[in-house]
Amino acid sequence: VVPSASSLVIKALKEPVRDRKKVKNITHSGNLTLEQVYDIARTMKEKSGARQLSGTVKEILGTCFSVGCTVNGENPRAVTDQIK
Repeated sequence: VVPSASSLVIKALKEPVRDRKKVKNITHSGNLTLEQVYDIARTMKEKSGARQLSGTVKEILGTCFSVGCTVNGENPRAVTDQIK
């Protein structure tokens, strides 16, 4: 069983464990490297609807944007535009 993309991204940020009932609307302001994004994409390859690895990487970058983290200190959308 492959976990969801958002849980893999949050695990890669190495944030402390929180109580989900008490702490709501948390923003994840960490930074991931592009290599970490590639590792998450390789893990999600079977679950993804994309044909190629680049499509899976773009899905993970979209998840990074929705979670609120940055990739290599940049906005994940800017990194997605560079991959195209």
